[in-house]
Amino acid sequence: MSVTIYHNPACGTSRNTLAMIRQSGEEPEVIEYLKTPPSRVRLVELIKALGISPRELLREKGTPYAELGLADPKWSDDELIDFMLAHPILINRPIVVTPKGVRLCRPSELVLDLLDKPVQSFVKEDGEAVTRAKQ
Repeated sequence: MSVTIYHNPACGTSRNTLAMIRQSGEEPEVIEYLKTPPSRVRLVELIKALGISPRELLREKGTPYAELGLADPKWSDDELIDFMLAHPILINRPIVVTPKGVRLCRPSELVLDLLDKPVQSFVKEDGEAVTRAKQ
């Protein structure tokens, strides 16, 4: 199975998601999107595959969201994408791409439905236990 994660190693949710992928037996392509941001075409493809608007992909916490006035509804989708390309930290994460779909994995356990052999239980960095419901 091909798995790609748009990852920020400074983010606990992203680290937990990556760990769940690896514990399922997959070694994903890890794209540290702050170092290697997606192209405009790829970002638009991801947003479309996620089935959300660019505004829904914006991250507010720890970003220049407020400073840039991005809560203002005046910004078009294209303008919001421009902001994300100029400031990749505005792209919420982690985004995981597999043949089963594309998902913003917040919370991290949302990745489980995208994997062929998901772990049945996992303990997050903060000690929270995740148990997968029997399918």
